[in-house]
Amino acid sequence: MTRQIVALGGGGFSRTHPDPKMCTYIISLTGRRRPAICFIPTASGDDPGGVANFYRTARRLGARPSHLSLFQQPLEPLLPFVLRHDAIWVGGGNTRNLLLLWRAWGLDGVLRKAYDRGVVLSGSSAGALCWFRGGVTDSYPGRYQELSCLGWLHGSFCPHYSSEPKRKPVYRRLVSKGILSGGYAADDNVGLHFIDEKLAYIVASKKGRNAYRLTRHPRTAHETRIDPNIVL
Repeated sequence: MTRQIVALGGGGFSRTHPDPKMCTYIISLTGRRRPAICFIPTASGDDPGGVANFYRTARRLGARPSHLSLFQQPLEPLLPFVLRHDAIWVGGGNTRNLLLLWRAWGLDGVLRKAYDRGVVLSGSSAGALCWFRGGVTDSYPGRYQELSCLGWLHGSFCPHYSSEPKRKPVYRRLVSKGILSGGYAADDNVGLHFIDEKLAYIVASKKGRNAYRLTRHPRTAHETRIDPNIVL
């Protein structure tokens, strides 16, 4: 099975900045006319507005939406529920809380099985950062700092690279000191599409948005802009 992850700097099925073009791209990766897509809103504490927005957007684009709550008793075991879907969307919010709850419920292992069986994984902000080895998070009050994540994608990640300017110097500093390994950053409305853990495409739904590669050099981090090779 082909393994696919689309990690967005921001946007997608976001409640505040929905991005139908990027959502359509994610849905198309399933290869199905009316795919089943599941929203996991753990990072936002199951924000009801975000859940409602996801259902509206997914239905408008021809998908069959559902969502998975870890704050209520699931009606069935997690594995068969997740495996009935063609794609997973993970929303933004607190990445640290997301990881703690996923591990407590065993959802990380369930999602890994789904990923290995070809279910498309996607998300923005926290829902993108979680798949990497680590990255920059605002999960702690009043500051940005490093966070270790699932590690299914090599390297580190920083979302909202241009829209939240305070993230950029923190990410560069953490990479330059070796606290985070080198990796990628993405602007809002930019998706990094990985196939079998290799970066295959940079997808942008708005012009002027980019991705970036950061590598560690002695006492500094070198940043290289990566222009999108797919503009929706």
